[in-house]
Amino acid sequence: MKDIKYLKENNVDINSSLELLGDIETYNEMLQDFRNGLKGKLEQITKYFNDQDMPNYAIYVHSLKSDCKYFGFMKLAEIAYEHEVKSKDNDYPYIKNHINELMEEASKVQGIVEEYLSNEDSTKDTYNNLETLPSGMPEDIILVSDDSEVVRLFVKKIFDKDYDILVAKDGEETLNIIKEHEEDNKIKAILLDLNMPKISGFEVLEYMKENNLFNKMPVAIISGDSSSDAIKKAFNYPIVDMINKPFNESKIKDVVNKTIEKAG
Repeated sequence: MKDIKYLKENNVDINSSLELLGDIETYNEMLQDFRNGLKGKLEQITKYFNDQDMPNYAIYVHSLKSDCKYFGFMKLAEIAYEHEVKSKDNDYPYIKNHINELMEEASKVQGIVEEYLSNEDSTKDTYNNLETLPSGMPEDIILVSDDSEVVRLFVKKIFDKDYDILVAKDGEETLNIIKEHEEDNKIKAILLDLNMPKISGFEVLEYMKENNLFNKMPVAIISGDSSSDAIKKAFNYPIVDMINKPFNESKIKDVVNKTIEKAG
């Protein structure tokens, strides 16, 4: 494993990352999942750029921005944020003129991550296994709905001992899980991102409103979209709380506990 001095020498804000993730062991293990998912995320960004599909492009650069903040790749996070803003404004000419800048910085980040992890034991278990291994005895469920694998795994790591953590990477999967558990009262809290592929978080909220599910399955919003319009729109629904990404363990524990207390 490379020394963290290597990260600092390459302008990685490792101190901010450790404030969020807690320790270097967690950082190292989750960084492997970031590495494994980054190629696919960049492929989706390229696809939607080529299709001139700005709504879906915005979703994936938003997710890239959030993930980069967790690991201290602040320059790429800033570039991704600019692309998120411009794509939401449907400013394709800007995206076209700056897509190479985004991809070049992403390539640099990939190189830094690969070099840093080059001595990591490839057989070592990582938190990626948490998405496929059974959760054990707990029957009470927390549903984590977020297109960021990093966020899903981080929340799962924190609560997996006490709750059965179900994860959804888009709004369609979220709705399927909600419908499956509408009658069994097992879902004690839903952590819902607003910006997701296929079906948005707002569409999930609307379904829950139409079916009177908020008392049964209380919802807290986890989002990197801090715009006043999004916040105002979200609080038109009876959500419990909102927390902006990136968040640390203490903040998410507070929000989850507050949300579970509202479960009927």
